[in-house]
Amino acid sequence: MSKVRIMADTVCDLSEELKRRYEITTVPLYVTRDGVTYRDGIDITQHEVFEHYRTTGKLCSTAAINVEDFSRFFQEQVKTGEEIIFITISSEFSSTYQNACIASEDYEGVYVVDSRNLSTGEGLVAVAAAKYAQQELSASEIVTKLYQEIIPNVDASFFVANIEYLHKGGRCSSIAALGANLLKLKPCIDVIDGKMKVTKKYRGAMDKCMREYVKDRLSQVSGADDDLIFVTHTCSADFAAAAAGEIKKLRQFEEIAITEAGCTVACHCGEDTLGILFIRK
Repeated sequence: MSKVRIMADTVCDLSEELKRRYEITTVPLYVTRDGVTYRDGIDITQHEVFEHYRTTGKLCSTAAINVEDFSRFFQEQVKTGEEIIFITISSEFSSTYQNACIASEDYEGVYVVDSRNLSTGEGLVAVAAAKYAQQELSASEIVTKLYQEIIPNVDASFFVANIEYLHKGGRCSSIAALGANLLKLKPCIDVIDGKMKVTKKYRGAMDKCMREYVKDRLSQVSGADDDLIFVTHTCSADFAAAAAGEIKKLRQFEEIAITEAGCTVACHCGEDTLGILFIRK
């Protein structure tokens, strides 16, 4: 067991296998459906979020982990006597980071890190922290490395083929949505300095746009950490596998991890979203 325990919220979208491999513990955000609140990934799944929208036309909503929940969680975890690093979704997207910071003030040895990202962009930060912990670095040393070497270099983007959720959630105007549908436009959303920004729009069939997107992502940077790249999606397994195949044609990574986006990301990005996330050199 590591001397430093690495934890994150469920927005990190790490698979159960990766969490076991790197000994990463996750705490769920909340998803509300028809007035009933569920724990992300525990009481409700991505597929149930989509099914609710298909049958009712209503989006599920999400909520941060509150201070009381964090306090109870930290109180239990510090009993081990180990230092704790808790990594959160970007503070620009959620109050989870602020709530964790408030709760951590009552406990010595608890460090809260703002990933400045979401989904497996946050997951990359958690995995990097776990690798540092395996090297027996102290919590303060790991936090410094995360902020200086990892967080600024996470390359996170999402190719959104279905903009219904962005429109319904108020992140895309009706006129823009209509134009995108008529022209078959599919936006690429980058996470830049903790915020989401549309950086490019693809046009045409999904397969064609996906190939262009993959090529763009891997050609826009001069170098990438060859250890791990994520393909994180709300698409079919076959489509995600096809994207992984395109990555293999362009660059060799030690591991291409295909993961399904959790409920929090699904609620906002919707179906037919695919992301490529890695660390730049």
